[in-house]
Amino acid sequence: MSRKVIITCAVTGAIHTPSMSKALPVTPQEIADAAVDAAEAGAAIVHLHARNPKTGQPDQSPEAFALFLKIIKQRSNCVINLTTGGAPTMTVDERVRPAAVYKPEVASLNMGSMNFAFFGMLNRFKKFEHDWELKHLQNKDIVFRNTFQDIEYVLKTLSETGTRFEFECYDTAHLYNLNYFLEQGMVKPPLFVQTVFGLQGGTGAHPEDVLHMKRTADRLFGDKMVWSVLGAGRNQLPIAAMAAAMGGNIRVGLEDSLWAAPGRMAASNAEQVTLARKIIEGLGLQVATPDEAREILDLKGGDKLEV
Repeated sequence: MSRKVIITCAVTGAIHTPSMSKALPVTPQEIADAAVDAAEAGAAIVHLHARNPKTGQPDQSPEAFALFLKIIKQRSNCVINLTTGGAPTMTVDERVRPAAVYKPEVASLNMGSMNFAFFGMLNRFKKFEHDWELKHLQNKDIVFRNTFQDIEYVLKTLSETGTRFEFECYDTAHLYNLNYFLEQGMVKPPLFVQTVFGLQGGTGAHPEDVLHMKRTADRLFGDKMVWSVLGAGRNQLPIAAMAAAMGGNIRVGLEDSLWAAPGRMAASNAEQVTLARKIIEGLGLQVATPDEAREILDLKGGDKLEV
């Protein structure tokens, strides 16, 4: 039997702005539809942020998430993964609130502080419908705070609910931070390790960067880890292909990249999932179903989501 590969789809995020792509989901109905369509295309997990439906700004209020969580649960068996990253300008208390309220099967958790920069996208995108978009992209003074205290706060808040974590690691130091919490007994295997490549402020997207992160993660965690990759922007599919061939899992979605091919923007999250699926099946592998992903990651079950 061929190996099962988990596809995660991050459908909207907090980085890209509405003026960049008509495909970016903004309203609760758009986010719900995008998540369900991605799941039907082959995503076992959908990673979710909320936005203000009028302006498209990130909104981390539990009330904003409620509007699409119920719809997704009614229409799909996919694993729901709620962000605790929110946006870099939010406090950790704001960021963890939706996951604390709804107790999802999975929540993302950034494993270290870092510079966070979007201004490189201004080389391509020039016109914006909302005032906040340009200010958001121009900001060169963002430090995304994820201290040991912050991480411990999220772990203590959510671990007692049975929520497990997508550990987002933007450089090798974040892997060592995760290892610290493993040694302290504050996280338990299997560790769903999402290594992130190509975001300005984090590690690069060269194949050697992928190899170095994988070698380090293997050395620290061995068979305690379920490894996945996230390639930002144009790096999404090349890194996905590399990781799938190396035994990894894949995250795609319009949170991470607006593109489907060089010079061609993705029409939807589902299109990116379909492209990832073609890579996986082209390698003679199989796409994991939501229930297979639950088994691989030792999740508590979709019926435990409190919506």
